[in-house]
Amino acid sequence: MTKVLIIEDEKPAADYLEYQLKQLDPEIEVLAKLATVRESVEWLSLEKSDLVFMDIHLADGNCFSIFDQVEVKTPVIFTTAYDQYAIKAFKVNSIDYLLKPIDENDLRKSLEKFHQLRASSSPDIAAITAVIRDMAKKPDYQQRFMVYAGEKIRAVRAMEIAYFYISEKEVFLCTFDGRNYGLDYSLDKIEGLIDPDLFFRINRKFIINFDAIENMYNLSGSRIKVILKPASNEETIVSFHRISAFKKWLNR
Repeated sequence: MTKVLIIEDEKPAADYLEYQLKQLDPEIEVLAKLATVRESVEWLSLEKSDLVFMDIHLADGNCFSIFDQVEVKTPVIFTTAYDQYAIKAFKVNSIDYLLKPIDENDLRKSLEKFHQLRASSSPDIAAITAVIRDMAKKPDYQQRFMVYAGEKIRAVRAMEIAYFYISEKEVFLCTFDGRNYGLDYSLDKIEGLIDPDLFFRINRKFIINFDAIENMYNLSGSRIKVILKPASNEETIVSFHRISAFKKWLNR
């Protein structure tokens, strides 16, 4: 049996992660679901688990302050909605990184990685955390995207882009002056290149710039409809599993 600790300040997200874990492995036991840095430090000072799932942004601060207050020897899988710049730092040893909403296949691979490393050796959690902190202090976002306009080539600055979107299985960007250009990137790739303070992926088809939001409306089922400028030909509704992260992003 694998004993798991979940550190996540959004109760629906914590409950859903527990559900996903139990679906993948009924032998998993969730010992606790904690929402704050303070609770986490207290729990980790007294209790032990085999694995920790840890959201980076908690109700009372950044999760990295936990490592400053208590020694964490347990493997950690970090989860977050928008800190895509840290992804590379998690692809070593037992630490992994899951982008919300958590994909079941990605979660399965993370668990497999944990079991493999658990059977071999103990990871150096402190060293990996130091790498993550260093990357967090020095984010390196893509500043320009090369696009084609007929036979011409131009570079569009990230600050000029209102949103990225998928149409008929192709990826495009739309600038604030209403120009649309095709891109040789997937939205998943773009998500890891752009500044998460400025851009947010609201659903599978759209990544939007904060400055492109003209209006927002509440819909039934706790959904949010976003009106963009320039206007989009498709409805832009925030996916259900991204609602909590979207609200956090708006409040940053």
